[in-house]
Amino acid sequence: MITKLKQKIQQTLTIPAKTAHKIGLTPNKITAIGIALAFLSALAFTQWQNHRFYLLLAAALLLLSGFCDALDGVIARLYQQTTAFGSFLDSLLDRYADAVIYATIISAGLCEPQWGLAALIGSIVVSYSRAKAEADNIKMESVGIAERAERIIILSITTITAIYWLSALNIGIIILAILSNLTVLQRSLHVYKILKKTEIKEKH
Repeated sequence: MITKLKQKIQQTLTIPAKTAHKIGLTPNKITAIGIALAFLSALAFTQWQNHRFYLLLAAALLLLSGFCDALDGVIARLYQQTTAFGSFLDSLLDRYADAVIYATIISAGLCEPQWGLAALIGSIVVSYSRAKAEADNIKMESVGIAERAERIIILSITTITAIYWLSALNIGIIILAILSNLTVLQRSLHVYKILKKTEIKEKH
C-alpha cells in the first residue's frame, strides 16, 4: 500500500540521503545502523515495567530503524551503489529486526503469546512470499495490505498509545497478525493469477 507512495517518499529523502553520503555513510552502513536501532528498540521494550517512557523510546527507535531502511535504498539509487549483496543483506537484516521486535514484545508480556506468534510468523512469511515470487520474476512490490512500512507504523502508533492504555499494544499485535497473514493470502492469490496466465499463454 504505502509502497505506492514510494516516489514521493524518495523525493523527500533525497536531501538527507545526500547529507548521509557526504559524511561517508554507504547503504550497507545505513542498513547496519538500522538493525542496531531495531535491537535498541527491542531493549527498550524489555524495560517498560520500570517506566512507561521506555515504550515511547521503543517506538521512536523503531521509527528511526524504518527510516534507515528507506534511506539506504535511496542512497544506493542516487549514487549507483545498488548491489545484489546489498539487497540480500538489507532483506536479511530486516527479518532479524522484525523477529527480535516481535519476540521481545511477546517475552516482555506486552501481548498475548498466540497473537504475537501469529504476527511474527505472518511478518516473516510476507517477506518470504515476496522473495520467492521475485525469484520467479513476479513483481510483488505494493502487493498486499500490510507491507513492512505499514507494519512499522501500526506497531509504533499502538506502542505510543500503550503509554496511556497498555492494552493498545496487544490490540496492535492482533491487527498485525490478521493483516500480515491476510497479506500472505493476497500475495498468494496474486502469484496464482500470474502463473495461471503464464500457463495459458504457453499452451497457446
